Amino acid sequence: MEFCDKCHSIMVPVKTKDGRGNYLVCRKCGRKMYKSVKNFKITEHTKSDKKVVVIDKDINSLPKTTKMCPKCENTEAFYWLVQTRSMDEPPTQFFKCTKCGYTWREYK
Repeated sequence: MEFCDKCHSIMVPVKTKDGRGNYLVCRKCGRKMYKSVKNFKITEHTKSDKKVVVIDKDINSLPKTTKMCPKCENTEAFYWLVQTRSMDEPPTQFFKCTKCGYTWREYK
């Protein structure tokens, strides 16, 4: 493991476009270090903390509001709120048309 001389962050290996050479790049400041890096494998791991919203089959239990459907122009929709971003951000408001069933969202 190598660290950047400029900002002291971790340097990560990168393959060149032609595939013949390798170099290290700082994730923070972008500084490149051309150093012999042999037999490395670049992998990416991601974590998903997204939550799935399950709407009850009995959708009539959701509150209704006056909102125009962008698909059929009906003026009534069910609505619910979900915290899709961090807690310091406002929640996302979802709507479902009472006539055609189209679902859309709005960010506050």
